[in-house]
Amino acid sequence: MARIGYCRVSSVGQSLEIQEQQLRDAGCEEIFAEKRSGTSTVGRDALEEALRYARKGDVLVVTRLDRLARSMSDLSAIIDKLTKKQVGFQCLQQGAVDTTKPEGRLMLQLLGSFAEFETAIRKERQMEGIEKAKAEGRYKGRPRTIDPDEIKRLVSSGVGATAVAKQLGIGRASVYRALAA
Repeated sequence: MARIGYCRVSSVGQSLEIQEQQLRDAGCEEIFAEKRSGTSTVGRDALEEALRYARKGDVLVVTRLDRLARSMSDLSAIIDKLTKKQVGFQCLQQGAVDTTKPEGRLMLQLLGSFAEFETAIRKERQMEGIEKAKAEGRYKGRPRTIDPDEIKRLVSSGVGATAVAKQLGIGRASVYRALAA
């Protein structure tokens, strides 16, 4: 039975050191770490690698539940994969989470719901802030990276869509969208 650690931070500027040390202190023999958003499992290669690595009887360990998933659907899918492989799951800072017992599964669902709720509230606050900044004239949105007039000028001078895309550093579909607008 191996203890497998998984740690994650959302941005490149954040450090994984504290989580990695906590996982080592908890006896994790192998640690998978990544710097990716937890709002989705898409593109989280270290998580997929940890799930593939885990064998029957192993325990996947995280420092906090929100390091694993921030939505109930993602959390449920991950736990289902672990359960099918007969791999246990443990949160160091939420010690009541033990998926081998009914009360542990209940606690997992509750904490997962709170993590999802926290993400929704954060997003709502962000949108409120953006709306307020727009109303005050301080928010201009993302700067335009594509100049439709430049694209039309290049195409009308005989440059093909692929060449325009390469020259401007954009996708070919963006060239066609600009031409259609």
